[in-house]
Amino acid sequence: MGCCNSKNADSKATRMARWRSTGIVALRDSKLKTFPDEVLDLDKSVRTLDLTHNRLVDIPMEISKLINLQRLVLADNVIERLPLNLGKLQYLKNMSLDMNRITILPDEMGQLVRLEKLSISGNLLTHLPETIGSLRNLTLLNVSNNKLEFLPESIGSCFSLEELQANGSACSYMMLNIRKILIDELPSSVCNLTHLKSLCLNNNNVQQIPPNLLTDCKALQNISLHNNPISMDQFQQMDGFQEFETRRRKKFDKQIDANVMISSKGLDEGVDL
Repeated sequence: MGCCNSKNADSKATRMARWRSTGIVALRDSKLKTFPDEVLDLDKSVRTLDLTHNRLVDIPMEISKLINLQRLVLADNVIERLPLNLGKLQYLKNMSLDMNRITILPDEMGQLVRLEKLSISGNLLTHLPETIGSLRNLTLLNVSNNKLEFLPESIGSCFSLEELQANGSACSYMMLNIRKILIDELPSSVCNLTHLKSLCLNNNNVQQIPPNLLTDCKALQNISLHNNPISMDQFQQMDGFQEFETRRRKKFDKQIDANVMISSKGLDEGVDL
């Protein structure tokens, strides 16, 4: 028994030493039901924490001890809520919370001013906090497959945003006449996103988009609005459509010239008839 205990202790010590030296803690598919305490003991050493595909329900308040954390991956768990002091992770750049049961993002999310990529698809969000506009370095925001009915006006303050994904689920689209859980329109402030390259709003209830979107968002190369009421004719009549179409074609021409493999769907990005 003593030998076994010694081996377990050595194994834990070795693991802790490796985590401390690399700054990377990867515990995917580890059948965890609670947040591992030994990770919290590493405090300033951790830069990447990956707890994908476990059974975590809660994230402890003590996660704020990981003050140098830059990448937090908690996808595919059963997390229902986030700690309010998550905003203390001031060096966080990349956070993935996909496929959980999160119903609300705390206002403190707006304190993550260095955040560049936020993916929280496949949850139960009904709205986004207004403080999301404080994320001025955010380049990717993926809030697809939630229960969002609108995007906040403050999203127009995410000036670095290049890719915005807010697709509804196909199931929600089919239930349109039963229960409204789809995005109807975009806030006019989205026209402030001058670096935006890709906008995906498939499977929603969008009937029109801000009239100056194509003229103000001069970097826009892709708009995907499949399964929305908006018509191709409406889209083609918008100011700036020809310039948008030129950018879109140029993007795909470059991909083809570079022999990049793309699907037929990739070539069909745009507005459904």
